[in-house]
Amino acid sequence: MQNTQKITPCLWFDDQAEEAAEFYTGVFRNSRILNISRYGEAGYEIHGKPAGTVMTVSFELDGQAFTALNGGPTFKFNEAISFQVNCDTQEEVDYYWEKLSEGGDEKAQQCGWLKDKYGASWQIVPGVLLEMLNDADSEKSERTMEAMLHMKKMDIDELRRAYAG
Repeated sequence: MQNTQKITPCLWFDDQAEEAAEFYTGVFRNSRILNISRYGEAGYEIHGKPAGTVMTVSFELDGQAFTALNGGPTFKFNEAISFQVNCDTQEEVDYYWEKLSEGGDEKAQQCGWLKDKYGASWQIVPGVLLEMLNDADSEKSERTMEAMLHMKKMDIDELRRAYAG
């Protein structure tokens, strides 16, 4: 099946591409692994991966295409790139926070941001937060911002209380 998506994020892993793709497709509903390609003999002197080991995994998370690459230990994830997960309810916030933060870096949790066990950064964002932060009433939006800055995982009820004053 050919991907018709114009831009596909490619996530560089040392050697956990298949494991990570399985993890992510297990977290997000309506997700699946599409294809696994393997290293051959060609290029071994450059990539150093034995023939037959996983090279790339193509997968979808709720319709969004991704590629995971086993490229070796040269590059690591950092917070300059993150994936936003837009949530409608506190239950969704709690679900994605729990699943994606499991085994991740607790020190990297702030304002709805977390780092998963592979080092990828995620933002678990309740949709109502953006509405409150963009309110024309600057006092309401400032109270919301102040409340958010003291949270790790977003608490929609607490944000609403701050917004209401």
